[in-house]
Amino acid sequence: MAIAAAFLWATYFFFVLGMTPGAAPSALMAYPFLIGGSCYVAYAAALGHGRVVLQLFREPMAWGRVGLIVAMQLSVLGATYTAGAVNTSLLSLLGDAAMTPLLAMIVLREGRHRARSPLFLGGLATATAGAALTILAGGNAGPFHGWALVIAPFVPLAVGGFYVLSAREGQKRPTSALVGQAVLTGGIVSAVCAGLLPGGWAGLVLASPRIVVLMIGLGTTSFFVANVLYFTAIARSGIILPTLFQVLIPIFTLGLAAVLLHQVPAFLGLLGIPIAVGGGILAYRGALVPAPVPPSEALLSEGGALAPDLPGDPEEAPLTDVRIP
Repeated sequence: MAIAAAFLWATYFFFVLGMTPGAAPSALMAYPFLIGGSCYVAYAAALGHGRVVLQLFREPMAWGRVGLIVAMQLSVLGATYTAGAVNTSLLSLLGDAAMTPLLAMIVLREGRHRARSPLFLGGLATATAGAALTILAGGNAGPFHGWALVIAPFVPLAVGGFYVLSAREGQKRPTSALVGQAVLTGGIVSAVCAGLLPGGWAGLVLASPRIVVLMIGLGTTSFFVANVLYFTAIARSGIILPTLFQVLIPIFTLGLAAVLLHQVPAFLGLLGIPIAVGGGILAYRGALVPAPVPPSEALLSEGGALAPDLPGDPEEAPLTDVRIP
């Protein structure tokens, strides 16, 4: 599920490039949120969590997550335009594979024993380096300049912040409701504020049926299906392990660039792929080492799993962590 989510997120950049210049940035901000968020809220309602979605509109922290997901989308979209799809996939990699585990250890106190594992840390560093080599030596990455230098730091911070805060709240609330409310509200906020973006409110009028189809595809894949897969993976194994597989995002991006844009990477770019995969395997094996648990806490889980997205009243759902082997 985490690998499938990585692939779907890699397609984001090519959906955006495929709709340029037919769709204005204001439309690319608002519609994927609105489409994906509507699917997500319907999904939450089908699971019996519609009431939680309504409750979240009254909670300040829920609006904080909305702010983070809007910042994430705005920074990724801006970086795609100013730095290119390949560079942006590297920034997303830093958010997913590096910033998210770091914040999980600090904020959620999950997997802190892995910080003492040479196998985990070495594998994570190797995987990140291999993915970076795939991009930087692949011949498709360019230097950051102008607005790209301003936007770039916000991508990993927003990506890591949103997923960690969602995972923390998801320890006791269904993630279908949490993410659905954040994504849908992010779309509403983006539509209301469209006048501040290039294209303005007039840009919300889509130019052609082709753009409409691509926009629906982007909203349902990167903003709905990918998130469902990713957060389900987190629910089954905690937040650390699924983030490791996000090193595949730039690899998928490079492969799609070769197929769709006919941009064949250089040899060093290809060499980075097995390095990234090998590092990911090492980090995965290191992450599977269980934490030392005192005998009195032997029946308690490590923590970090999300509340299961099961049908029924959320108030009756168990609040303990659930791990499915």
